[in-house]
Amino acid sequence: MTPALRYPSTRGTSPAATLSEAIAAGLAPDGGLYVPERLPTRDVKDFNPDGTLADTAATLLAPFFAGDSLASALPAICAEALTFPSPLRALPQHPKTSVLELFHGPTAAFKDVGARFLAACLRRLRGDSAQHLTILVATSGDTGAAVGAAFHQQPGIEVVILYPDGRVSPRQAHQLGCFGGNVQALRVQGRFDDCQRMVKAALNDTALQAQSPLSSANSISLGRLLPQMSYYAHAAVAWWRGHREALNLIIPTGNLGNALAAVWVREMGLPIGQIRLACNANATLPDFFGGSEYTPRQAVATLANAMDVGAPSNFERLRWTFPQADALRAQLQAQSVDDRTISATIALHAREHGEVFCPHTATAMHVLDTLRAGGDTLPWAVVATAHPAKFESVVEPLIGRAVEVPASLAAMLQRSASAEPLDAEDGALRGWLLAHADESTAVLPAV
Repeated sequence: MTPALRYPSTRGTSPAATLSEAIAAGLAPDGGLYVPERLPTRDVKDFNPDGTLADTAATLLAPFFAGDSLASALPAICAEALTFPSPLRALPQHPKTSVLELFHGPTAAFKDVGARFLAACLRRLRGDSAQHLTILVATSGDTGAAVGAAFHQQPGIEVVILYPDGRVSPRQAHQLGCFGGNVQALRVQGRFDDCQRMVKAALNDTALQAQSPLSSANSISLGRLLPQMSYYAHAAVAWWRGHREALNLIIPTGNLGNALAAVWVREMGLPIGQIRLACNANATLPDFFGGSEYTPRQAVATLANAMDVGAPSNFERLRWTFPQADALRAQLQAQSVDDRTISATIALHAREHGEVFCPHTATAMHVLDTLRAGGDTLPWAVVATAHPAKFESVVEPLIGRAVEVPASLAAMLQRSASAEPLDAEDGALRGWLLAHADESTAVLPAV
């Protein structure tokens, strides 16, 4: 029998948890992020060549769940959460070039994978519990909608979404406020980093937790991070079987969760080659990987707003994976792409190739274009993190036409939407949560 993994904190001063405990808590008591005590190994031959994404996820994640109370439910969790494809689609304009499309879920962004998986886990962990749980989520655009959709109308669960007012696209803002019922949106008068700080402070507030139990659905949650590994494993295994070479990845990133998922898949032994990070003008990661000290900073607003992060949370997990800075820098490369280049890349690919990309995916396409212009011939997959229709105010003027809206997104845009304002202060969120915890035993009001 495979021994059960334990999950210590990146900061090392909290007791190691079971996987179920780590998923339920979100953040470790010492403020660190839960990590597996070791990364298990997997081989291409372990996976069903005809398997679905859900099948791949169940195989990949089995060692993480071994011995846990959720282990027997893992195949059902994967089948319930991963009901949509993540195709690796060839781009004809470049040989050995693909786009890994991660936007075919209900809210048209890759965050649907982790959010739906986390919701399926918590539904089973809670069982018939009468105690309400409040899920806090800080979002720079896409995470909040995915979490709202995944947990909407789930009994005993309330969701509170914090987003930076005026710093998400109009359609993103509408999605965040369109659920009602057990999902409440708060528009914070600040940056995403303020939202993230406020959520972490609330999760670490023991007195607040005693009155209103809280958890997180950000990428600090293992319940979101682990399933995101599945689409990288699925793509890498399929590419290997077809070409007998490793697939290289260019990943748009802000908070580092999506990129970390790919790194962990590679560390488990699956055939992923180089991993390059495409960032916007927020240069915390490019500066570090370029040789500077890691220096978090305030985020600046860009066209690729979901990546407007100056202090990426998952850097802690990355440093746990590679404790020595030089060893970490050897694993990844990172490049900043400014707004002017994002715009030019969107326009160029629409005009010359008929391909329409969201601003985040455009950062990765620019990195690819630079590589190809320099003579690179490796097989690369650009990770497409969101559907361009979510950013119509940016994309449509650049391509000169409307972007077709996916049916699920169109349905959300037909609903009414609203959000409450909130100051960008830890105390403001604490007060809001306490006030609403007093109403109907922590039942939050409908939007």
